[in-house]
Formats: sequence, C-alpha cells, structure tokens
Amino acid sequence: MILQKQFSDQELSQIIEEGAIYMCACPAQVAVQLRSLRELYRYQNTCEADPGNDLRVHQAIAEATLRAHALMEDCMVKILAIEGWDRTTLKMPEGLRRRRDELIARDD
Repeated sequence: MILQKQFSDQELSQIIEEGAIYMCACPAQVAVQLRSLRELYRYQNTCEADPGNDLRVHQAIAEATLRAHALMEDCMVKILAIEGWDRTTLKMPEGLRRRRDELIARDD
C-alpha cells in the first residue's frame, strides 16, 4: 500500500502558514489533518515491520488511513477551488485577505 499525495508536505505547510497569517483556519485545519494522517500511516508501516505485532491490525489501520487521506485531499482540492486559492503558489485569494483586513479594522 502506497500513500498517494496530491499535496506535498511543503504545500501543506504553505496552506497552514497562509491560514495563520490571514486568519483563515479552515484550509489550514484540513492541512493539519492530512499531516496527521500521513504520520499515522508512517507509524502503521513501522508497526507492520515488527514481527511481534498482529499484522492484520496495522494493515486495517493503514488501509483506513489511506481512504481517509484520499478523501481529505479531495476535500482540500474542493475548498481551495471554492475559495479561489492559487494552486501554483498556494496563496490565499485577495478577497479573503481583504475580508481579514476589514475584520481587523472593525476591531480598532
């Protein structure tokens, strides 16, 4: 089983950073979950290699993780398209940045 990735780890970090800078947490939250799923998948591969472990348990977890990861990556593709993110640079669209600026201005 191989974990297929539509987004590199660096791209996920970029989305998280953009979300933090521009106070748009939803895509960043999906990116965080994708990173967690990747870590879980790596962990299961380590457990599968230990002859003392029941291989079926770790294969079941790894298979579920693969499905969840694919579903969440598809979700990321959709939400970035809906919000108008640039898929090349992974920069948040200007409209969301303006909205953030307006919220900050109201608080002043």
